[in-house]
Amino acid sequence: MNGPLRVCVFCGSSRGFGPVYAGAAEQLGRSLGERGIGLVYGGGHIGLMGVAADAALAAGGEVIGVIPQALLDRELGHRGLTELRVVQTMHERKALMNRLCEAFIALPGGYGTLDELCEALTWAQLGIHQKPCILLNVEGFFDQLLALFDHQVEEGFLAAEHRRLLRVERDPSALAESLAVELESLGTT
Repeated sequence: MNGPLRVCVFCGSSRGFGPVYAGAAEQLGRSLGERGIGLVYGGGHIGLMGVAADAALAAGGEVIGVIPQALLDRELGHRGLTELRVVQTMHERKALMNRLCEAFIALPGGYGTLDELCEALTWAQLGIHQKPCILLNVEGFFDQLLALFDHQVEEGFLAAEHRRLLRVERDPSALAESLAVELESLGTT
């Protein structure tokens, strides 16, 4: 790979009700920044997105936000990033984030987070990319989603090999460290 290592982080535009979610986003952002891994994300200044971006920036990391013009117009864009790229549609946003990163990590979030994660997994399933797709399962937040994916395998709607495309981690710092080692060993750094 030519250029810096970057990870795309999908997460909520809300902080959630428990402080554990913001704590995990902060720890992941800081851990990526400390390791020199750039963070690519949806470009917002609110919710877990803003927490992760601010932590990565505070740790000296590169942070690239990708935001549709309509969201920027609603004053949701983070103005203190390394770079804020403005696109017209959500589809453009996801395609650009994919081009800018070497791996995907999903933290707790809502429909948008699930949409982004599932699209990254679908692209991996179809062979469009071979990038790691990792779920940061903070306090079991995604346990029911993981059970659904297992049920899809049991009922013949998802191949077991495709279910294995999604890795699950629980510790943000350990995740950042193992991902850095993995990508370096694959020659992507």
